[in-house]
Amino acid sequence: MASSPSLDLFLSAVASRISCYALTKHSPIPDSEIHSIVQFAINHTPSTFNVQSARAVVLLHAEHEKLWDIGDASLRVALPEQAYQSLAPKVLGFKAGYGTVLWFEDEEAMDKLKEKSAGIQHLMDDWSLHSSGMHQFVVWTALELKGLGCNLQHYNFMPDFSTQVAREWKLPDSWKLQSQLVFGAPKDGHLVRSRERTYLPLEERVKIFV
Repeated sequence: MASSPSLDLFLSAVASRISCYALTKHSPIPDSEIHSIVQFAINHTPSTFNVQSARAVVLLHAEHEKLWDIGDASLRVALPEQAYQSLAPKVLGFKAGYGTVLWFEDEEAMDKLKEKSAGIQHLMDDWSLHSSGMHQFVVWTALELKGLGCNLQHYNFMPDFSTQVAREWKLPDSWKLQSQLVFGAPKDGHLVRSRERTYLPLEERVKIFV
């Protein structure tokens, strides 16, 4: 593979990105730069037929803490006590971070696209998720390059959580919550893997024909 400084930097960022859970209420970059990274991803990450259905809400400081207070309350309602007690410390860990990006897909935008392409509309929900995942990965990798640790959560498995989030921040009914990207400066300033990565043999996962 031909090498160039920009390609090497990109591939290195992809390879080094990790889930970081030991976060602090600090950021090495100003809030305005966090906003710009999210806005860049929303503008430039691919979407199905350029439908641009991705939506993001950036929550910092007290708004971020409020989100995870809602998460904690939703867990209490949704889970048996024993299960709640096992997850509650994790939620406290999220709250200890600097901020969260909430990721949504706009179902109204997708519905309009489905009307234009009835023959393949049954595929579009999957494509919507593909695009959402790309948006999340772009921001996750960019924030890490700027010195922030991140971890991706899916607490929208609780309907009450999604409902309260929409109500608290007065979001459109058509915005469907997909995930929560939690971030903050890592403790001690170092990104640390919780466990070493292992890789299955590439020959079992990639087939090449020439």
